[in-house]
Amino acid sequence: MINEQRAKGERFRRLHTDSGTLLAPNAWNAGSARMLEAAGFPALSTTSGGIALSLGVPDYEGRLGREEMMRRIEGIARAVDLPVSADLEGGYGVKPEGVAETIRQAVQAGVVGGNIDDYTGRAQAPLYDMELAADRIRAAREAADKTGIAFTLAARTDAYVAGRADPLREAVRRAYRYRQAGADCIFVPGVVDHAEIVSLVREIDAPLNIVVGFAGQPMTVQQLAILGVKRISIGGSLARATFALIRHAADEMITKGTFSFAEHQLSDAELSSFFGSWTEKVA
Repeated sequence: MINEQRAKGERFRRLHTDSGTLLAPNAWNAGSARMLEAAGFPALSTTSGGIALSLGVPDYEGRLGREEMMRRIEGIARAVDLPVSADLEGGYGVKPEGVAETIRQAVQAGVVGGNIDDYTGRAQAPLYDMELAADRIRAAREAADKTGIAFTLAARTDAYVAGRADPLREAVRRAYRYRQAGADCIFVPGVVDHAEIVSLVREIDAPLNIVVGFAGQPMTVQQLAILGVKRISIGGSLARATFALIRHAADEMITKGTFSFAEHQLSDAELSSFFGSWTEKVA
């Protein structure tokens, strides 16, 4: 199994250096992961938000502990043959050694990549001090390298999400430090302006990861590829869309007593055949 994980790690790393733009959609359980794999994507990501929502808790770090999140991540990673990168939020620890332990556990769970955020969750100081943030990335890099797996480390900066006065400049400054600390990829959520995306691509000496899938953000894979984006995530948007379907169906049933949502379902036979064939493959 370790050789298989090493091969996945090398494959995932090449997807960041080969030509083309990588779309690695975010799964929140084994079923969603297998369906995305069957669609033909070359790699997958996990979504901490989607995992939290599937368990009926809010989407923010700290509501689910590291142990519970690792169980969910492992369920996804072991369910597919694709390389999987994990949404590791803030690393489940402020200190660098805590982040390092999270990376070790993530590799044990079967993933070959992961992001570490610089978002603190504190309103008065939403971003970690840059020196501490860089130390956290450095600790993650060192821990990943010791596993022997080609682990693709994405450093996420929430300069845009945190509402900084000049988020572009802040993102570039932080990206430079995180790259020096060993990040393979820089993840900048919240940027939607095409000119600013081009500036990020030009100024950051690393593959740029952008998240899409928010309402009112109609960017396409082709558009982002033209702008120079190397990797695209969809965050928890697919999971949230699933919950939207549940709400719409519930409203229809309670207010109208009708079941039109059922016209778009997959049949039990089709789903049983789909998941049954996967079970037979790994048996």
